[in-house]
Amino acid sequence: MEIQQALGKAIKTIRLSKGLNQEYFSDVSSRTYLSVLENGKKNPTVEKIDTLANAMGVHPLTLITLAYMNLDGEQNLADIHKTITNELTQALATT
Repeated sequence: MEIQQALGKAIKTIRLSKGLNQEYFSDVSSRTYLSVLENGKKNPTVEKIDTLANAMGVHPLTLITLAYMNLDGEQNLADIHKTITNELTQALATT
């Protein structure tokens, strides 16, 4: 699976877990565009990820984290969280 498909799957998973249909997003995106994203046919911009995440009531990193979990089925949430925490701690220590 490529990242485009993994992100689409993440968007759909979160949307369904919230009990939202595609029409719910009509204020922020067309149903057609959302379907195209969920099917991994297009790459959304950072702004669109932010908009969709806000509409679903989740942090944009939730979508991205789930996408990477979909991409690499061997990485679990704890491993990803540990990596991100270490990398951010290191980056912030140099500022």
